[in-house]
Amino acid sequence: MLGLLTLTAIPTVIGVSQGVSQQRAENASKADEKRMAKFYVEAQCESSSTRAREVRGKRVVLRDGKAYLSSSSNKPSYTLCAFYIEYPDEERKPAPLGLVSQVADDPPMLNWIYVDKNTMELKHGNRSQSREHHVGPWDWTEEDQIGLTFEGWEGFVAVQDDVGEWQLFFDRNDDGLKDFVGKKRRKLEVTLERIMCDNEKKD
Repeated sequence: MLGLLTLTAIPTVIGVSQGVSQQRAENASKADEKRMAKFYVEAQCESSSTRAREVRGKRVVLRDGKAYLSSSSNKPSYTLCAFYIEYPDEERKPAPLGLVSQVADDPPMLNWIYVDKNTMELKHGNRSQSREHHVGPWDWTEEDQIGLTFEGWEGFVAVQDDVGEWQLFFDRNDDGLKDFVGKKRRKLEVTLERIMCDNEKKD
């Protein structure tokens, strides 16, 4: 009798298991869809420095393989329009969540956003260019899903270059980029906030 009851229960167990698996798949699909929603990125800065207004609300743009904050510069640049997707590399397990942005319209071209291991600059490039550097994981802040994070935190810094442009770096060692940026260069800690593309189009 016990064996019969056990056999009778098997279809129920299988059914529940299949239901759980299906729900997990659906949840994963929804999560993937959310991760792949495109967004712009704007800088915010809480510094009391008078220079902070030069970076607040500025969008991230891509130019010459690097990431800058938008300015009045006439240099050709492309406004970062990004989404999350796993970085394809069998040597990285588990695969980190990468960040991809379109960098050209005609023809359409995508690049990975990464942190240069030698300079801590935010850069963009194809898989071959990015693979040897820090490619992720990228993510968003857990509380509000607005802030952009890299390797679990918001360690972004805007550094003013020789012509007054603000270039983005990641302070991976949390020491003010002391081994990568000279003391005389102006630096501002910034947070990078996601602005969903679809929301902006509706407005």
